[in-house]
Amino acid sequence: MANRKPNVLFILNDHQAYYRHGWDGGVAPARPHFDRLAAEGVSFNRAYTTCPLCVPARGSLATALLPHNHGLLSNESGDISREDCVIWPLMRDAGYRCLYYGKSHVGSRTPLDYGCEGFSPPGYNNPYIQPEYQAYLADHGLPLASFDIKHSLWANIKPGPGFRLTAPNALGHFRGVLETPPETHESMFVAQLAVDKLREIAAGGDAPFFMRVDFWGPHQPYVASQQYVDMYDPERIREYPSFRDDLADKPSVHLTDMNGAIAENGKLRIPNPLPWSIWADMLAFCYAQITMVDAAGGMLLDELDRLGLAENTLVVWTTDHGDAIASHGGHFDKASYLTEEVLRVPMAMRWGERIQPGQRRDQLVSLMDLPATVLDAAEGSFGGPVDGQSLLPLATGGEEAGAGRDDLMIETHGHHGERVVGRAVVTDHYKYAVYR
Repeated sequence: MANRKPNVLFILNDHQAYYRHGWDGGVAPARPHFDRLAAEGVSFNRAYTTCPLCVPARGSLATALLPHNHGLLSNESGDISREDCVIWPLMRDAGYRCLYYGKSHVGSRTPLDYGCEGFSPPGYNNPYIQPEYQAYLADHGLPLASFDIKHSLWANIKPGPGFRLTAPNALGHFRGVLETPPETHESMFVAQLAVDKLREIAAGGDAPFFMRVDFWGPHQPYVASQQYVDMYDPERIREYPSFRDDLADKPSVHLTDMNGAIAENGKLRIPNPLPWSIWADMLAFCYAQITMVDAAGGMLLDELDRLGLAENTLVVWTTDHGDAIASHGGHFDKASYLTEEVLRVPMAMRWGERIQPGQRRDQLVSLMDLPATVLDAAEGSFGGPVDGQSLLPLATGGEEAGAGRDDLMIETHGHHGERVVGRAVVTDHYKYAVYR
């Protein structure tokens, strides 16, 4: 059993505020479980997405390819064009049992269509309307999630005293408090499904597993239980460094399709479409949900420990892209611009004694490197050339690890119908972005 292939647990958050949040000494979103994983393994401090949009980025996580090579260029894209590089069939070929729980949003097919077991509705979807969620509530004696909405950026949702939304309607640009037990939150629901499967796996079966767990959060709506909301005082959150940018020297793409939810009569106000006090309150809820999703991920780490699976499990935790919230004159969400806020992602991994604890790597790494890393650990191979490269040499090399890449490329093909082609090249000290 000493030479048994490692299990793989891959945790993916969705749309996470990360770059510069708390880096200047102010309030930072607490991520104790992610930080624990990083302390027990390696953190990559200069990790980038391949595209600041869900489907293209998730296509890269499924194939180790840049979006223009795997074919998923927008959230409305169809199918992956390079079937020979899709990770799940390749992991099955390497002897793995493949499991998937949560959001997929990787074109018209889901991981279940590629042979995974688990729960993953098609498209972006809404976890709270799924029959699996209803069964989960019934099994655990829980009520349907209900949110006390504090503020909305959508004109059709006008919160006031006592205004609430139940879970089936709870998607949109708003923030609020989860009034029902924490276990009714989507992240806890998805984590519990995965925990139950880990227990089943530990009870029998010799095949190594590749499990991916994808949360819908901390993507807006920013909703969390009161215990997490109480952790963050908006008055203590410092003004984001680029909040007062007027974008005078930026390409026009920075002025379009970025604040549709907070435009006045369809026209954007730059800078500061909202006063800082509202942004600070929004960030408090954003941070609260980050911490709550972190707690859900912690359930998985704790269960690996409890089941004795941690030592021979490669654990990877990252997010598909960033969140522009409060940056560059009051950006929100993400669009076609290529700022660090939407490009930079947290990334850490751990693998027992194979990866020395407490490492911090500053080499340039990409989301497309992660499927290459997973397949490398599984001793498998792609059916053709890929753009990603395994991070195991960096992660397992200790002080002898190599220098890594000289540069990275990131791309965008627009969002919400924009006709934009953008590329960014990132080096140690510079980033050059060009838009057509």
